[in-house]
Amino acid sequence: MADLSSARQAPLLDLPDAIRLLPPAARFTLRGLAPVMTAAGAALGLSMSALACRSDTHGQRAALWMGPDEQLILVPVTDGGAVVAQLREALGALPHSLVDVSHRQLALEVSGPTAQTLLNAGCPLDLHPSAFPIGMCTRTVLGKADIVLWRTGPDSFHVEVWRSFADYVARFLAEAARELA
Repeated sequence: MADLSSARQAPLLDLPDAIRLLPPAARFTLRGLAPVMTAAGAALGLSMSALACRSDTHGQRAALWMGPDEQLILVPVTDGGAVVAQLREALGALPHSLVDVSHRQLALEVSGPTAQTLLNAGCPLDLHPSAFPIGMCTRTVLGKADIVLWRTGPDSFHVEVWRSFADYVARFLAEAARELA
């Protein structure tokens, strides 16, 4: 069997100061109807929002609305096993899907006074705080890569990107940062 341990390691990315690679996280896609989201939220201490494109955080745990029946759950790697156990117990016989997607993607933080401008170099969304407030999240594109974009602060964004596109996204943002300088 092939050794896949290197697939879980963070790639070496050359990033400007406004962009940093976030620590590894456990990521789960949870799909189900409202009773599933209510039970999961209670188990994890998170509000699994029915409001479109909204997130909720509790400590280092986060739930991001990805669709009317889908949440992306982000937790520290060390909590991954506990989250699975908590959700198994809470969801019992409720029909749902819980998939560990930790290996699929990684996260970047884009922050600072130019964060919005850097992202808008390749993201078509209006990222002004009045249109994309703190706590808002959505699937979108950056250049030619699919991403999940989450505003975590006034000048701070969390970008989830598939590992296979991480180098492209990092280079795209680095080029945008050079052009702004």
